[in-house]
Amino acid sequence: MSATAHADHPHPISVAREPRDADGSDPGPVELHARNVTFDWSDTPLHWIPDHPVASNFISVLNLLLPEGERWFVETYNEALPLVADDELAATMRGFIGQEAMHAEAHDHVLWEFLDHHGIDPRPYQRQMEWIFRKVLGPMRSGSPKARQKHLIERLWLIAALEHYTAILGDFALNNTWVESGADPGTTDLFTWHGAEEVEHRAVAHEVAIYFGDGYLRRGRAMLVALPVLLLLLNRGFRFIMKQDTSLSYNYFQRQYHYFRGVHAGVLPKMRKIVLATFSYFRPGFHPNEIGSTAQAVAYLATSPAARNAG
Repeated sequence: MSATAHADHPHPISVAREPRDADGSDPGPVELHARNVTFDWSDTPLHWIPDHPVASNFISVLNLLLPEGERWFVETYNEALPLVADDELAATMRGFIGQEAMHAEAHDHVLWEFLDHHGIDPRPYQRQMEWIFRKVLGPMRSGSPKARQKHLIERLWLIAALEHYTAILGDFALNNTWVESGADPGTTDLFTWHGAEEVEHRAVAHEVAIYFGDGYLRRGRAMLVALPVLLLLLNRGFRFIMKQDTSLSYNYFQRQYHYFRGVHAGVLPKMRKIVLATFSYFRPGFHPNEIGSTAQAVAYLATSPAARNAG
C-alpha cells in the first residue's frame, strides 16, 4: 500500500529570518513551500523501532492526533489571512498553510494504511479529535465582529503555543537514534520530514500571533491550555493504542519501564525537558528560532527519501 500527498502550494515562498538559530548561526532567507511526499506502509511493522514496542506505539500516537490538529491550523489561518495587510507575513502564512495541509494528509494515510491495517482501529479516537478541533476550537459562528476577532486571536495564540512544542519535537526528530536503532526507514522518514518542516517554519505562528496582538496574558492563557491538553491527548492516545495492541500485555509499571528505556536509548524525547521548555517561551526577547537549526532541517528536507520518491 502506498500513499502520495500533493502540495496545494507548490511555489517557494521567501521568508526573512533575522533572529539566529540555537547554534548562533544566521539562518538567512528561507523558502517555505509544501513538499510532495510518498510513503509505502506495506512492510512496516506495528513496532517499527526494533526492541522498543512501547516507544513505537508512543510515537505512533502522533498519527492519531495530528491530522485533525493540522487541519484546524489550516482552517484558522485561512480565516486570519484576509485580515493581514503585511504582504511578507501573508506569504509566510500561505507557506505554513501548505506545509500543514501536507502534514495532515500524510498522517491521515497512516491511520488507514498502517494503524488500521495492524488492527488498531483509529475511529473512536478520531471522533474525539474531530469534536475537539471542529467544535470546541472551531471558529465562532455568531456574536459581534469584535467578539469573533477576539476569539480568532485567542486561537492564533493557542496555535503559537502548540507550535512551540512541535518545534521542540521536530528538533528531537532530527537528533534522535531511530536510524542507529534500526527503525523502519519509511516511518523514520515520515516523522523526520515532518519534524524538519516544523523546525523550518517554527517562527511563523509566533510572528502571526504577535501581529494580531501581543501580550503576556494572551501567551499565558494559551500555554495554560496548550500544555495540559497536549499531555492529556498524548497520554490518552498512548493508552488507546496499547489497549488495542494485542501483542503486548504490559501492566502500568512495565509500560513505564519500557518508556524510560526508550528515553535512555534516545528513541523517545524526555517529557520533563519538553514541559520545562514552556518557561523559555516567556523569557524577554525569546524567539522560536532559538529552537533547533534551520540549516539542519533544510539539509534533511533536501535528501528526504519520501520527497525524492514523489518527484
